Amino acid sequence: MYQLKSGSKFLNLENPIVMGIVNVTPDSFSDGGQFSLFQHACEHADQMVAHGAVFIDIGGESTRPGAAEVSIDEELNRVIPLIEYVAENHDVWISIDTSKPDVMKAAVNAGANLINDVRALQELGALEMAAKLDVPVCIMHMQGQPCSMQASPEYSDVVADVQMFFKARIHACLNAGIKRENIILDPGFGFGKTLSHNYELLNRLNEFQIFDLPILIGLSRKSMMGDLLHRGVSERLAGSLAGVLLAAQRGANIFRVHDVCQTLDVLKVMAATDHYQNI
Repeated sequence: MYQLKSGSKFLNLENPIVMGIVNVTPDSFSDGGQFSLFQHACEHADQMVAHGAVFIDIGGESTRPGAAEVSIDEELNRVIPLIEYVAENHDVWISIDTSKPDVMKAAVNAGANLINDVRALQELGALEMAAKLDVPVCIMHMQGQPCSMQASPEYSDVVADVQMFFKARIHACLNAGIKRENIILDPGFGFGKTLSHNYELLNRLNEFQIFDLPILIGLSRKSMMGDLLHRGVSERLAGSLAGVLLAAQRGANIFRVHDVCQTLDVLKVMAATDHYQNI
């Protein structure tokens, strides 16, 4: 059983939990800037908490393919007011989706409990900052950078290659002073992977349990659903929920999603099926 600790907060991961996504950006692939206005973002976070999200994941820079970089000041202006709002109004865990050390520091000081970094703390100073802040970190695998990650990604064995990446990053985290129990792994669906790579990762997700660390997955509304099912972003809910169920059956612990209520329904049905004697 995994347990996360951030300051005085503790989170038991015995059962799968849901992380609701709030992208405070004008160019998110899924939200399309819908929640870039502060009031709308606050209302969206309120709704996700009401639906049962344990985490609210706040991001101020899009990582979709070809996304433009955002300055530190702009990212701070986008995320800090929302972090402060959620921390003041809700008893939930707050995740900051960033790769910038300065944003990590300001976000944790504002009330964030976890650093969710698509670049796996590889930016200059990120490891040291995460260790100093002493909060859980999620390290994600990505081949290349957002601007180029989907330009013909190749692997000798996608699972083995991602495992090798995790081994190296876990070692780097530990050497920097980050506690092992503070590390979460994200295989990075859609980040430098072809359609086939993504579904092989999903099929073999249980192989990441060799690290004995929590696994976070982000499948929600991604192109691996759209390209397979020939669905637009707004029509990918069924595919996303199927992915959640398959990942949960293969040992995933945290589900980063846009559709909190429907995801929890899937997880509740799975739990009832596994433990029907207790209903």
